[in-house]
Amino acid sequence: MDQMTVKEILEATGGRLLQGSMETPVKNLVIDSRKIEEGDLFIPFRGERTDGHRFLTSAFESGAAACLTETEQVQVPAGKPLVLIEDSRKALQDIGAYYRNRLSLTIVGVTGSVGKTSTREMVVRALSAGFRVCGTHGNYNGQLGVPITLAQITEYPEKQAAVLEMGMSLPGEMGIISRIARVNAAIVTNIGISHIESLGSRDRICQEKLHITDGMGPEGLLVLNGDDDMLRKYGPEQPFRKVWYGTGEACDYRAAEIRTEENRAVFQILWKGRKLPIRLNVPGMHNVMNSLAAVAVAHELGVPMEQAVKAIEGFHGFSRRLEFMEAGGLRFIDDSYNACPDSMKAALQVLDSVECPGKRIAVLADMWELGPDSPKFHYETGVFGGSLGIQEYLIIGERAKEIGRGVEEACPKAHVRYFMENKAAAEALQAIAGPEDLILLKGSNGMHLNEIVELLQ
Repeated sequence: MDQMTVKEILEATGGRLLQGSMETPVKNLVIDSRKIEEGDLFIPFRGERTDGHRFLTSAFESGAAACLTETEQVQVPAGKPLVLIEDSRKALQDIGAYYRNRLSLTIVGVTGSVGKTSTREMVVRALSAGFRVCGTHGNYNGQLGVPITLAQITEYPEKQAAVLEMGMSLPGEMGIISRIARVNAAIVTNIGISHIESLGSRDRICQEKLHITDGMGPEGLLVLNGDDDMLRKYGPEQPFRKVWYGTGEACDYRAAEIRTEENRAVFQILWKGRKLPIRLNVPGMHNVMNSLAAVAVAHELGVPMEQAVKAIEGFHGFSRRLEFMEAGGLRFIDDSYNACPDSMKAALQVLDSVECPGKRIAVLADMWELGPDSPKFHYETGVFGGSLGIQEYLIIGERAKEIGRGVEEACPKAHVRYFMENKAAAEALQAIAGPEDLILLKGSNGMHLNEIVELLQ
């Protein structure tokens, strides 16, 4: 990272130096004292379980060059730079905005209810065909993560573009993030019901997601999913250059002739009379859409379409996100990283569409944070699953019982088993599954479905 000094930290935050030198340089921004490295700036937060101010001394002992503090009532080594600020969250965001002002590269922001991470990585690949690009590190996509990422980007002065994943779960959050990031181009992948517990409706979720443009200049580019009803409703009123992607005739970048070959999505990209084939290394209709968004934004920013397509074809996905694997002599599609109704339906579509000489078995667990309509959303997901050609269902958890009910009503011939523990489900899989079968694992991260793979291994 292009090093800041404590003096610049003071300028960014409006803080007051309690002790130490203003000329001290700092490296990375760190909010977890256990991850401190030599020269870092530690920013403590007060949480429900602990107060980061307790670890100021240990942060310095671990090599921190400087620390922020919300209180003067702390004991730290004499002479070490300590900056008093009013609010750690706002200070971190102010520092992130300060770093953003020093960046001259093009920044693309990616948001949406489902597909942010895969789309982000596809955009990185597509842009890399014409730019020197860096992307978001890990899941640094919120009010704390985006400022940290912006600081990290300055470590690469040779880069010409950056891609940020931008997530939100609370009203007003996207506006805060977008005014810090000030993206030049924004992608909204879709509007589902993730975080509906705190936002109340898909309309409000859509309106919140579209605040990704709050920090974007009038010359900015907005890339929208033209197949999404909410984006079609609220997108047109956005005062930016808009590009639509999807399968509909009105989309600027359109996917056609979509099929699955050797567990990979294959299709044609149609654009202004041109027709370009693309063969992904990942399955699923949702990845067709993600790749289409990546091609669209890269091409609109100047990357030749053929080169963007070739780069995306090298994308192989992520661990626990539609990951094809084997364990205990059984074949799995591990999509257990997290779940919401839209992503679970997409995973079921993948299980239903890929080649499988044996049985298709869906292991589905609770989906969290769906609010008071959670039973309805689980049930509707089950009804969707029951409309497919999946023979066996293993349902895990109290909420997921509604998935099973939906499956049974939509497809009385389906065999549905219910469990409350992963261990019992793993034992059942060993009894009913064979080497030619294909097993999908899908549920919220807190259901720990990856334990099933570990048990079978």
